[in-house]
Amino acid sequence: MQDNSTPHQSNLYDDNITKTIPYYESYHKETINLIKSMEIEPEIWLDTGCGTGTLVEKAMKEFKSTKFILVDPSENMLKQAEKKLFSVDRIKFLRPLPTQELTELEVDVITAIQCHHYLSREDRKKAINACYNLLNDGGVFVTFENIRPFTEKGIEIGKKYWRNFQLSSGRDPEEIKEHLKRFNEEFFPITVEEHLKLMRNEGFSFVELLWYSYMQAGFYGIK
Repeated sequence: MQDNSTPHQSNLYDDNITKTIPYYESYHKETINLIKSMEIEPEIWLDTGCGTGTLVEKAMKEFKSTKFILVDPSENMLKQAEKKLFSVDRIKFLRPLPTQELTELEVDVITAIQCHHYLSREDRKKAINACYNLLNDGGVFVTFENIRPFTEKGIEIGKKYWRNFQLSSGRDPEEIKEHLKRFNEEFFPITVEEHLKLMRNEGFSFVELLWYSYMQAGFYGIK
């Protein structure tokens, strides 16, 4: 039985995600480089949908005085993250919660890597609103998600492109077939334009496209 929203069991997630999502490790690198380029020294960084804690494991090496809060809807993902980061005193784990249910925090950075595309449009809106409300003025929200191409032809080509990447990574063709069936059935991507509009509508003063490749994109907004 699956123990989280992704197609991978939590204890196998780290081994499989880079074979499934093109350039996945770049998401972490680009996120960290972006925050390093901002005019803030983050005191508190919230990683929602934290998965196994890999982003925070990398970020804490670059931001040595920052405190990190980790949360994920999956208890099993949080257990994997706790195993990875249990000895770090700058780390705090919340109980399992989705982004849209987070309240009563004041943070300088929020990251949401490959997690909000599992939400319905209504819950996605609530999640972005929650992130805006949790940020201090001048705070930064960074998200990477699977995205929806603009046209049906674009979706068709994008799926083939994504399939070929997974084949080149050694994934089984039947696993790939099942994974691609999840599009708009188990995860619900929206277009780049919709992302930008949603973030602006929820109040972010500056909204930008950070990164785009295959059927994934990264965005950031400043409160």
